[in-house]
Amino acid sequence: MAEVETPQELDLELVRRVQRGESAAFDVLVRKYQHRIVALIGRYIADWSECQDVAQETFVRAYRAIGNFRGDAQFYTWLHRIAVNTAKNTLAAHNRRPPTDDVEIGDAEHFDAGARLRDTDTPERELMRQELEQTVMKAVDALPEELRSAITLREVEGMSYEEIAQKMGCPIGTVRSRIFRAREAIDVQLRPLLDTASATRERSRA
Repeated sequence: MAEVETPQELDLELVRRVQRGESAAFDVLVRKYQHRIVALIGRYIADWSECQDVAQETFVRAYRAIGNFRGDAQFYTWLHRIAVNTAKNTLAAHNRRPPTDDVEIGDAEHFDAGARLRDTDTPERELMRQELEQTVMKAVDALPEELRSAITLREVEGMSYEEIAQKMGCPIGTVRSRIFRAREAIDVQLRPLLDTASATRERSRA
């Protein structure tokens, strides 16, 4: 039986794929960490909608800088630093002061370790995480070209609907439709796995 990779090893493998030009691998990292990053930004910015915008900007900056990532630190630690800086820059741009109880990188690693203990404390859960990541990548790769391009431009490169419409030469309504259909197709592939994971958690609580 193959040895199960650790979360850090899985992240590093995904980063290496992105560095080789596989943008779908970055989509996996976004889906894996987007909720944690939004929660982190929420420590600095109270407005939920603004948190979403800052989180998107965080991932755009991470994508543009990922060629410089060498694996000296955990990927989430590196992403955490970008998120905090982006949140602080947003506050400064609007003449708002950041909170005094800053979330340091050491705390991020501690929180990350705690999350791993809760979320991936068995080989079965680790295999499930790996399978989810592979399923997302396969689902994105299987999309028709126009859907794959739209979802990649939106979620990986962080373009607005207007920018995507201009780049793809189609109306904004078409862009919205393509992104909706792409997300729906990915969710269809993920749903059986998520249902299985949910059922497994329920049995473990019984």
